[in-house]
Amino acid sequence: MVEIKTPEQIAKMREAGLVVAAIHAATKEAAVPGATTKDLDDVARKVLAEHGAKSNFLGYGGFPATICTSVNDVVVHGIPDTDTVLRDGDIISIDAGAIVDGWHADAAFTAFVGGGHSQELHELSRVTEESMWAGIAAVKNGNRLVDISKAIEGYIRRQPRPASGRYGIIEDYGGHGIGSEMHMDPHLLNYVSRKRGKGPRLVPGFCIAIEPMVSLGTPRTHVLEDDWTVKTDDYTWSSHWEHSVALTEQGPLVLTAVDGGRAKLAQYGITAAPDPLA
Repeated sequence: MVEIKTPEQIAKMREAGLVVAAIHAATKEAAVPGATTKDLDDVARKVLAEHGAKSNFLGYGGFPATICTSVNDVVVHGIPDTDTVLRDGDIISIDAGAIVDGWHADAAFTAFVGGGHSQELHELSRVTEESMWAGIAAVKNGNRLVDISKAIEGYIRRQPRPASGRYGIIEDYGGHGIGSEMHMDPHLLNYVSRKRGKGPRLVPGFCIAIEPMVSLGTPRTHVLEDDWTVKTDDYTWSSHWEHSVALTEQGPLVLTAVDGGRAKLAQYGITAAPDPLA
């Protein structure tokens, strides 16, 4: 069953989304050479406390931190620690969430540590981020879940191939419903699968976390002995971008974007829904 939210519930999710946006801004600034991933987690904890919000990551399935810090060939679910020191030239995907009055938001971004990154890495992040926005633009009344998957995969497949030969759309992880829980039905693939059908129809009150993960090689992954950290099988580097999105009667609202997604959606000829907190 897909949980359909009321406008009041979406407003609470928007509050949580703005907390996540604040975590992103603070951790991006702190992701410098010499910082540990534990340092970034400490920053996120401080932001949550300042906003009176709760972490939806800490304790989830036993996860020991408030954010995921996935460096280089780590795709997702990297655990912050004092041993992982960021170096000039690294990339890091930071995944964060927040709960406000029982309502959740969740988003991720890829940051560049220091300088000297190759054009290939910049393109990897750009392609992943833009594929996410293509998926967000497909969040329209009457569309089906598969239309989001189709938009994400279609954007990636249309891009020039990297020097490594291909972009790998990670197969084992994808987006998800969000609302009164962080992970809910439906599961969103970042590619089209004939086995999965078209999925539910999108209607006002439908909320979804859209999160493509793309590597410079294989789409396949493995989990390390900590039961969380996910790496690409060929150890190629990867990027992860995510936003939580609500479909309202007035159109899509990107809950975890400061401007509600207005600027990026305008590039698709779409007017973002009014911000319920404005």
